[in-house]
Amino acid sequence: MSNIIIIGGGSWGLAMAQMLSNQHNVRVWEYNPHYVKELQETHCNSSLLPDFKLNDSILFSNDKNEVFAIDRVDLLIFATPVSFVRNTVQSFLPHIVKSNGLKAIVNLAKGLEQGSHKRMSEVLQDELPEEYHSIIATLSGPSHAEEVSKNVPTTVVIAGEDIQAIRFARDTMSTPYFRAYSSTDIIGVELGGTVKNIIAIAAGIVDGLALGDNTKGALLTRGIAEITRLGVAMGAKAETFAGLSGIGDLITTAISTHSRNRYVGFELGKGRKISDILGSMKMVAEGVYSSKAIWELKEELKVVMPITDEVYNVLFVDKSPSQAVNDLMTRSLKDEI
Repeated sequence: MSNIIIIGGGSWGLAMAQMLSNQHNVRVWEYNPHYVKELQETHCNSSLLPDFKLNDSILFSNDKNEVFAIDRVDLLIFATPVSFVRNTVQSFLPHIVKSNGLKAIVNLAKGLEQGSHKRMSEVLQDELPEEYHSIIATLSGPSHAEEVSKNVPTTVVIAGEDIQAIRFARDTMSTPYFRAYSSTDIIGVELGGTVKNIIAIAAGIVDGLALGDNTKGALLTRGIAEITRLGVAMGAKAETFAGLSGIGDLITTAISTHSRNRYVGFELGKGRKISDILGSMKMVAEGVYSSKAIWELKEELKVVMPITDEVYNVLFVDKSPSQAVNDLMTRSLKDEI
């Protein structure tokens, strides 16, 4: 039995806490005092996972000292949105360096940091002492929190540099209904989890415009092609994008009603403005913020990514979704690659 600390009590952090607490000692830090109060009193979060009760064994707190008041921490999980990862790591640094026995640090966020265009493992490396760099890993794959919390069979991949660290995380986090694979292609796993959110917004637009299955199938196929082009240009393995963090996560995010990114696209396709959509959401749609960073990155690397171009234009240039689809369909003809 391992001691696990999860930093971030959003829907994904809570689903992970519930799953892991069946086999391990789990503590969760959450910054929102209202969420923490409800979790402490009822072991529920009626806003994020309604009608779902978490195990009584889980400790919930927004006191860093209380969360880290244990003799040994085996596994540390960051379950915070991309835009908060760097500051969160900075604020926890004194507690992390005092922890004994830490074998792996796993990031759950999918996206690139605005401005720097850094992957989340690179952000963690920036803020943590060098001795921790090799045990940093990222978990990705088709895994909605709403389904993981209900023990729906799920498979993911955990990627990092140190094979012992990622296998420890893999073995510790796997259950009869949550199967983790290991990979050393952390670039590919992180990029797949990031760019698929952009393609999922496009898939939502397709549904919002009621364009049909032919369009959706073409979009996903061409979407994985441009995800792979960017990944290979950044040093990832092409075959990674045929796996769980690539096509697997893309399909799930693009078709599921649980998907926040698909929801954003669907509402855009229906004619709503992005500011109105985001203002009405309780949770973060990472693809909106990733679209800008990925668009800037692909411009810098000169990688052709037409779907990403059009999603960026709809989100940030106020282009109409129907015009974006038309422009994609009327691009110059070429061989399939």
